[in-house]
Amino acid sequence: MKVNQLKAGALLSYMFLGLGSVISIIYTPIMLRLLGQSEYGLYNLVASVVGYLGLLNFGFGNAYVKFFASYRVNNDEAGLAKLNGMFMIIFSIIGVIAVAAGLLLVLFTENILGSELTSNELSVAKTLMGIMVINIAITFPGIVFQAHISANEKFVFKKTLQIIKVVTSPFLILPILMMGYGAIGMALVTTALNLGIEIASAWYCLKKLKMRFSFKEFDRVLMRRMAAFSSFIFINLIVNQINWNVDRFILGRFHGTISVATYSLAAQLNTYYLSLSTAMAAIFIPRVNKMVSTNNNNKELTELFTRLGRIQFLLLAMIGTGLIFFGKPFIHMWAGEDYAPSYPIALILIIPVTIPLIQNLGIEIQRAKNKHRFRSWLYLFIAIVNVGISIPLSKHYEGIGAAAGTAFSLIVGNILIMNWYYHKRIGLNMLYFWKHIARMIPALLLPIAAGYLLIQNFNLFNIKTFIASAIVYASVYLASVWFTGMNNYEKQLIIKPLKRVRRKIFK
Repeated sequence: MKVNQLKAGALLSYMFLGLGSVISIIYTPIMLRLLGQSEYGLYNLVASVVGYLGLLNFGFGNAYVKFFASYRVNNDEAGLAKLNGMFMIIFSIIGVIAVAAGLLLVLFTENILGSELTSNELSVAKTLMGIMVINIAITFPGIVFQAHISANEKFVFKKTLQIIKVVTSPFLILPILMMGYGAIGMALVTTALNLGIEIASAWYCLKKLKMRFSFKEFDRVLMRRMAAFSSFIFINLIVNQINWNVDRFILGRFHGTISVATYSLAAQLNTYYLSLSTAMAAIFIPRVNKMVSTNNNNKELTELFTRLGRIQFLLLAMIGTGLIFFGKPFIHMWAGEDYAPSYPIALILIIPVTIPLIQNLGIEIQRAKNKHRFRSWLYLFIAIVNVGISIPLSKHYEGIGAAAGTAFSLIVGNILIMNWYYHKRIGLNMLYFWKHIARMIPALLLPIAAGYLLIQNFNLFNIKTFIASAIVYASVYLASVWFTGMNNYEKQLIIKPLKRVRRKIFK
């Protein structure tokens, strides 16, 4: 059953990403035109500020899976109930703190967002702040249920909820925008959907998974262990907030909402790119924790790390190279000419992050081994450097400068230093990893040549030519990696499901 959950979870993850991508392609340009560039930038600016309240979870959500695995291995149901009770108490308190902190954000909106915003934008920003604070506050108690579903490897239910949300969201938001409610209406719909997701998750845990809580005793020893484990995850959360949100805040203070809008569109493309990788890695979190808890075999961990890395590389390389060749005309036709500056920003963000993305299972291996401290301190230092670089670069080069600061931190911290750390301290054989990744590089030569010929000989700003060229490029890429890049294991991941479908059809 667990294997089926993993396979179904992986399938649903990519179904979710596929649906999300298709819906976004249709929904985003309509939303951008209904909302307007200035209000879209304002929405993202406020979201980047309120997003820092998410740091209040202190990384405890990630700790749940690790401690759950320990109790489950020992069949300690009483310990699990106590663990659930502790987490519910902690996150309920955090939710209250988030509301209090959010009220301060609302009161001091003008001081926080700076003088580049108009009086009308500041008024809308205050309302958005209040709605988004409520949104993030209700998610804190829900973290317990979300973590419990993941720890039990019930990926089908979790991914199904995500699919329902991504399909439903545009059908609710677009009518609200058409009625003229703007960013405030969009924030209200998003909050209502998130509340529905949290209620459904709680029901599933209580009724289907028979989740139990014990509030009789607050285990201070366990709390200290969780705090020690989570403290460095908390640092990682700070780093992620700095790397992916601080640029918009800086741009908002120095250049206003239009600059934030162009950067946000590039960041949105980057988010899609990130999710292609993280969706697969998230499914293996419980398995990694079990492998470390049982035998902690570095050879097996390296093989799993490499297998997943190769699959991620095959997918990301197609999207990344496709963005290089087709990104500029795509943004022009999709978002509009006003968003043309988003293209170079997207490239600067996406190209350096590719290597960390094909290695993101290593983050979970570090956490399972409780060796994530070095990464946390390293990333915090690099993130601080990122801010120091991004501020002057943003003043002079706007979004491109802000993206360059982030790219620098990724190259130095996430690529150069972390590969050394994986090899020397975590026990992963990075020579083995890169040897197997390098075997796929020749498969990229033919698609790159095809992409170059297409942009040199055809007008890709014509929608029909663009679609035809993209199909040609994707076909060349898939054929090239199938015959020269993929190994037998990777081919069987495609062949076996197709054979099962064929048998069912003929049967």
